[in-house]
Amino acid sequence: MTSLETLREKLAVAEPWTESRGTHWLNPGALNVRSLAKAMNEAHARFITITAYQLPGAEGFRLEYHWDLEGRLLGFPFVIAGNSVDSIFDLCEGVDWIEREIHEEYAIDFIGRAYEPLLLRAGDKLGVNLRDEPAGKPAAAPAQKEVAK
Repeated sequence: MTSLETLREKLAVAEPWTESRGTHWLNPGALNVRSLAKAMNEAHARFITITAYQLPGAEGFRLEYHWDLEGRLLGFPFVIAGNSVDSIFDLCEGVDWIEREIHEEYAIDFIGRAYEPLLLRAGDKLGVNLRDEPAGKPAAAPAQKEVAK
């Protein structure tokens, strides 16, 4: 049995792994994020990052947790209906910064942790990626860089 199948059984996930663009994906089903992190630590996997997406309408968010196990990139998608999910910053060294960024950018609360002042835009409000521009005011175009000649 491969290490991926052993991990799938340990996580008690019935669906098989799928592979797409170099990532092995496993739908975590009813598994929660903290249980996943504990199992990945036991398997000596290395946490890589979390990718966040706002879903259309009021469907919530998709958080993809990425890990490396024996040179394989593993992805675990979690869909959250509201704006909160358990934090794993106390279980995985590299999670602190990315949870803080996602908290600031998408106003997602990671339960079980305290937040320091905003990192990305001090004094601003949460959800910078979710705000609409004021009515009648188009978004500013990015500044053009001058190329040295």
